[in-house]
Amino acid sequence: MSWESIIPNVLAGKGQALAPSTSVAPMDNEQFAAFYARSARSLWAYLARVSRDPALADDLTQESYVRFLCADHPLDGEVAARRYLFRIATNLLRDHWRRPQSSSIDEVPEEIFKAKCAIAQSDSQAMLEPAMALMRPRDRQLLWLAYAEGYSHHEIAEVTGLASASIRLLLFRARRKMARLLRESGGA
Repeated sequence: MSWESIIPNVLAGKGQALAPSTSVAPMDNEQFAAFYARSARSLWAYLARVSRDPALADDLTQESYVRFLCADHPLDGEVAARRYLFRIATNLLRDHWRRPQSSSIDEVPEEIFKAKCAIAQSDSQAMLEPAMALMRPRDRQLLWLAYAEGYSHHEIAEVTGLASASIRLLLFRARRKMARLLRESGGA
């Protein structure tokens, strides 16, 4: 698949893909495909866990990569590009939450009308899922970035836009809330 056919002029370095002061060449097809292969699964998992909506995670993952390709950003390596991608996804998720929710019957997920398939889940996922569902989106986001993605406090601050100094306290509170919810449910 040629990414240039999907997003013309971005990968080829034409147009406004990179800031004029940037001396780094844009990603070519192979570089982007490799970056996508290394980052798409974890980005989707992050979005699915935080939003609790796999369909929304699909949409936001796709939109994150489109905006990543079209953005003016320096490509300072894999780690910086990955953090920038997660920042884009976080902002898209926030935008989604800020949008007023419609009540059209067409937008109701089909899962409501169908019986859910019985999917075997690991014990830890079965215990964590209800507790995560009861937590605020920001707490879910912080816990996911810290423990599923392994991000440092500084990296979490870059992704979320929160102050780096407050991440430690916010993570502490989120962990404490998770522990309380697990105790109340008999999971810990």
